[in-house]
Amino acid sequence: MNRAHTHLTTKDLKTLQEKTFFGKEKKSLAYVIAIMNMILHGIEAPNIIHTNTLTENLADIQDKDRFDVVLANPPFGGKERKEVQQNFPIRTGETAFLFLQHFIKILKAGGRGGVVIKNTFLSNTDNASVSLRKLLLESCNLHTVLDCPGGVFQGAGVKTVVLFFDKGTPTRKTWYYQLDPGRNLGKTDPLNDNDLADFVALQKTFADSPNSWTVEAKDIDAATFDLSVKNPNGGEEVTYRNPAEIMDEIAALDAESAEVLQTIWRLL
Repeated sequence: MNRAHTHLTTKDLKTLQEKTFFGKEKKSLAYVIAIMNMILHGIEAPNIIHTNTLTENLADIQDKDRFDVVLANPPFGGKERKEVQQNFPIRTGETAFLFLQHFIKILKAGGRGGVVIKNTFLSNTDNASVSLRKLLLESCNLHTVLDCPGGVFQGAGVKTVVLFFDKGTPTRKTWYYQLDPGRNLGKTDPLNDNDLADFVALQKTFADSPNSWTVEAKDIDAATFDLSVKNPNGGEEVTYRNPAEIMDEIAALDAESAEVLQTIWRLL
């Protein structure tokens, strides 16, 4: 960000520092890392709050609490207590589904969202999943679904999709892109900008290709609101990672987190 300072006015810099980036984090280690990351990127007093977002009652959110853009990668597979679930119209113990309701609520009309979520959200048949897909399609324009290969998010153990949507108008059609980097992704060979170049280029016009296609809202099952990724051009079958590989990866991430925490403590 510092290299761009020469192009900004004093007013622009003040807006960038104080009124542009906001965040909330529950876990202590992730909170500290987020603060340090913002400072290292030139935000001198980060607007990052150490709190559990899900304890906020959606009914209490007012216009002044809403945002223009939400970018998020909520935790997968977590569970919340019954009393926390009471804060949401669609009650479920799955934290990612509670977060998605929160994100939709805190967006302004016309606001834009980009949310990572496990791909099973698109097809789960439980009441909460069906109701949440219905809410998303009817209250937002879900214009893009990016289907990510395994290994994009280390330790997740599941495939993920990225939902891109605008709040305020119902979905008329959704453009899908099935990302295939042509290699196995991992910690030593992560996803990079070049892997996303085709997606970025095609998404501008929602163009069809061997890896992309469009689904009309009228063709979506009105009973299940199933949004499964089904490439009409013939995509790869879902492959599940070896459980032992996942456990080894989790152990490595735990060790890495412990090392980062020790480094932070030494700096304090």
